[in-house]
Parts: sequence; C-alpha cells; structure tokens
Amino acid sequence: MSEERIIELEIKAAYQEELLESLNSIVAQQQQQIDKLEETCKLLHDKIESLSPTEAGKALQDEIPPHY
Repeated sequence: MSEERIIELEIKAAYQEELLESLNSIVAQQQQQIDKLEETCKLLHDKIESLSPTEAGKALQDEIPPHY
C-alpha cells in the first residue's frame, strides 16, 4: 500500500469516528426524550385511571354544547 492510500484510509477512519460520536450523542438525547415522554404518558394514564367513572361522565354531561 502506498503512503497516500494509508493517509486516505486514516482520514476516512477519523471521519467515521467523529460521525459515530455524533450519532451516539443524538441517540442518547433521543432516549432521554423517550424516557420523559413515557413518564408523562404514565402520569396521564394514572390520572385518567384515578378519575371515577361518575366524575368523568358527570363532567361531560354538565358541559353545554357550543351551539347553545
């Protein structure tokens, strides 16, 4: 292998390492967002579950339709 070819391969390897680090950072950020969204969904689910069926139905019945 020529020295020029080795240098070219080293440059490509350096770019790939930089790209992998960047992608790893993005994946880590996305995982944090997913964790927050899952927590929010769980909180919302628990809140909905905590409402008794009569409270949820009563709230809808007491609401006046917009055309009145």
